[in-house]
Amino acid sequence: MTKLCLAPDPNPKPPAFTLPDNATDCHMHLFGTAPAFPYVGERDYTPAEASAEAARALYKTLGIQRFVAIQPSVYGTDNRCQLDFATAVGLPFRAIVVLSPDTSDQEMTRLHDQGVRGIRYILAHPGGLDIATLERTADRARAFGWHLEFLIKPAQLVELAPRLMKLSCPVSCDHLGFIKPELGLEQPGFQALLRLLQSDHGWVKFSGAYRVSGKADHYDAVLPFARKLAETRPERIVWGSDWPHVGQMQVMPATTPLLNLLQDWVPDEGQRRRILVDNPSEFYGFE
Repeated sequence: MTKLCLAPDPNPKPPAFTLPDNATDCHMHLFGTAPAFPYVGERDYTPAEASAEAARALYKTLGIQRFVAIQPSVYGTDNRCQLDFATAVGLPFRAIVVLSPDTSDQEMTRLHDQGVRGIRYILAHPGGLDIATLERTADRARAFGWHLEFLIKPAQLVELAPRLMKLSCPVSCDHLGFIKPELGLEQPGFQALLRLLQSDHGWVKFSGAYRVSGKADHYDAVLPFARKLAETRPERIVWGSDWPHVGQMQVMPATTPLLNLLQDWVPDEGQRRRILVDNPSEFYGFE
């Protein structure tokens, strides 16, 4: 049995800067409790509850006005919690889901109408889709104006990058591609991520800095990588809180410092607005 994750901070603080109108959190998860929302048997963690009410309170404090709910590995292909809870938050949202390859066009149309804009491949944890059907899934996603999202380790990205750049729809990588700061800017995984961005095919999420640094609230090692990405393709970057920060068993990161990182990573206010507002509008089809 997996250990229960720590719960997120119930009393977040306001950020150090004022967010622009329509600022968007492009990577968050919502969690109910079993048996209403059962977990898959093979999983790396058991999440604490992360309710619509808690998300709404967080966003009121941060100044977030739109969000993207991301299907986590623990729910497999059961996307109900993300869609039901996201609706209950009461803000404009989009969703990224995990779908089996035999999902019908009718079901994909229904999901599109609910706000779904992409299919997630979870390769860094159990519970993900098989990449054997990657090209076919990309073709189906393209027909709906969707993209494919990847939770992927650096070695996996290096191996898959040639395939990703040939897909018929855009792709995005969570958590700065899980790069390893100690390996430097020239590490193969980071170079593959840069090539993906430069190909006009890829997007990257400024999210999960504590997953990259390996330490909650210690993010200095991530700065040169974030700066390089922002200098390379600021129009291909979105920001995500990664709330409620699942998988943390000893120290829970605070959400507000993760948002404050944007001031150091992207010093230019206009580029921050692009990352928080304009890029999400384009990528996820917010009106």
